[in-house]
Amino acid sequence: MSWGYCFVQTLCWCFVRVFYRMEVRGLANLPKTGGALIVCNHVSYVDVVVLGVLCPRPIRFLSWEGFERNPILSKLTRLMRTIPVAEEKAKDAIQKSADALKEGELVCIFPEGSLTRNGGVLPLRRGFELIARRANVPIVPVAMEGLWGSVFSHLGGKSFFKWPKHFPRPIAAVIGKPFPAAEHAQTRLRLLELAEEAFALRPSLRGHLAREVALGLAAKGGKPALIDRTGARREFSGALLLSLAWIVARRLRRATGAHRVAIVLPPGVAAAVANLACVLAGKIPVNLNFTLGREQVQSCLQRAEVDLVITAEAFKVKLAEKFPDFPWGDRVLDIAAELQSLPRWQVAWRMTLVRALPTRLIPLLVGAPSRGGDDEAALLFTSGSSGEPKGVVLSHRNILANLRQIEDADILPSSAVLLSSLPVFHSFGFTVGLWYCLSRDGTLVTLPSPLDTNGAIKAIKEEHVTVTVGTPTFLRPYLRRATAEDLKSLEWAVVGAEKLPDDLATGFTEQLQTPMLEGYGITETSPVLAVNVPDKAEDEAPNGIWTGNVRGSVGRPVIGVAVRFVDVETGAEVPPGQVGLLEVRGANVFTGYLGDPGRTAEAKVNGWYRTGDLARLDDDGFLHLAGRLSRFSKIGGEMVPHGTVEQALLKALDLQSASELLLAVSAVSDPVKGEQLVVLHAVDLDPDAVRAALAAEGLANLWIPKVFKKVPGIPILGTGKLDLNKLRQLAQG
Repeated sequence: MSWGYCFVQTLCWCFVRVFYRMEVRGLANLPKTGGALIVCNHVSYVDVVVLGVLCPRPIRFLSWEGFERNPILSKLTRLMRTIPVAEEKAKDAIQKSADALKEGELVCIFPEGSLTRNGGVLPLRRGFELIARRANVPIVPVAMEGLWGSVFSHLGGKSFFKWPKHFPRPIAAVIGKPFPAAEHAQTRLRLLELAEEAFALRPSLRGHLAREVALGLAAKGGKPALIDRTGARREFSGALLLSLAWIVARRLRRATGAHRVAIVLPPGVAAAVANLACVLAGKIPVNLNFTLGREQVQSCLQRAEVDLVITAEAFKVKLAEKFPDFPWGDRVLDIAAELQSLPRWQVAWRMTLVRALPTRLIPLLVGAPSRGGDDEAALLFTSGSSGEPKGVVLSHRNILANLRQIEDADILPSSAVLLSSLPVFHSFGFTVGLWYCLSRDGTLVTLPSPLDTNGAIKAIKEEHVTVTVGTPTFLRPYLRRATAEDLKSLEWAVVGAEKLPDDLATGFTEQLQTPMLEGYGITETSPVLAVNVPDKAEDEAPNGIWTGNVRGSVGRPVIGVAVRFVDVETGAEVPPGQVGLLEVRGANVFTGYLGDPGRTAEAKVNGWYRTGDLARLDDDGFLHLAGRLSRFSKIGGEMVPHGTVEQALLKALDLQSASELLLAVSAVSDPVKGEQLVVLHAVDLDPDAVRAALAAEGLANLWIPKVFKKVPGIPILGTGKLDLNKLRQLAQG
């Protein structure tokens, strides 16, 4: 190590010591002697500084050739003995790097070639594997965490020109085990795994959801936090919302000794106050899917061991029209009556305290715990699309992790006005449509039903909504009822829960001038796993555009989520780029199923959660879903995707733009071929003509359904997904 390198490293050590609190894992994986190529994700402009400090051996970094032309930086690069890289002389840099490695030095390259624009791993440029193979040295993967969102990162589309949110800032670095250059195709997945390990080290994940939301609402003070458009428009500031929940929480502690409380409410202020009051009172909210049958709801209540149901009398009456035998239980709390009975002076003086005192003191004032970690924070029951609903236990760590992952994705900027009408029992409606907006900047606008298209369009126009969320089923009616002028404030719509049809995405973009960004999530992952983000104009990007949205994909995995793909039959990992059963790992993955260790063990193996979805990761890091494993049939030894057959049927019948689901594919057992496809349709059709049309389109004969059944309607869950359980019952009936 030269004196110049020692001098620079000492300065960097002082800088890191003052501004950061660093945690390092896997330092022993760095070879003590001999050459090795370090590949690291590129999060910020100080990645080099941090790597240079944590490594006991000197590192030679590949750097942009333009630094050599700067009179100040050129002296620094000479002291550090960096290897300049120029586009027109890339081969020279590769050869110099290989020579240094052969001489036993450590060389570091950021294979993304530029700073990340979303905090995740960008496409890896070719070259790093050539260096490693030419020098015949191992590759050592390193993941940096915590620098995304710092002054030196590109969060918000700019570097340097923003205030630091933390001082000192906690950061982490995880160093993986060396692997041979022949396995370079696995580099992206290994970086994602290390990034997940580093993300899990964030100190904030040990916090408590109540404290997070209390801080967020207190920071908003008198600014609007929630606009409820259930009936007459009602606006609630952050201070008012927190004060109402504060009082109700005290009453909840006296009302029940049970640790879980059931909530049966649509989106709105009542649901927000009820959920926040529960977490402030140390209770676990259980938002029940009120569209389930009596027996399923009763099962959920019994397994959750609740003795109190929070609802509103008006909603209870309305629900009785569709579900007259809903099992309310013996103890019901009318949250609307409770809020109306609150003395105004009690609310007023609490609001005064919230607005007058420093924000950091408010969680202590309202009794919000500082630590939650792996303790249970919420219980959500899956929709039961393929059987009995499972109780998904989410910890404070799970939810807090997903809130940060959504924030880091930059899909909901601080100035966002979000319209959410997704049910609170829907995992996306629960995390994004409730906790995210209450704990962050921005305003939440709520509607009680996702089917109220006219109300949603009116809300977007009057409240100047910038982002809305929903499923393709719920958003399709916009094409018939809205105009581009109605949605002129809408920057984009985020969709998920089911595959985004191409005609719907095209219609929104061309007719309504609003791009659709498809995402992907599961209740068991709190729920967001991946999401497309808007493309950005970037000078450093190829063709001047940084691609964040790829039609047909569900986006790149969010920060802190590792993915892998395994063979359905053998469980062995499939080669990169091939379709396999998707497994994920991250701090946002649930702790387990309520009272069901057997199912938990099946779903989570060595920390990896088996999603049940078939997918692949492309070279640019975008995740492409091939279909739900439960929506495949094995016919004559071949896997046939129901979704693909449905799309072919819709095209053959010219029903692609229909405003409602008119057909679905299920299957029944077959003694000869294993399974047989069954088409359930709610429209009149000629089976022979349909089969002929499918054959003319080139659909394989094995994929062409032979059985067609007319049904009154296609069963859909309250979340907007197909009710697969009822589909199977109809197919077998």
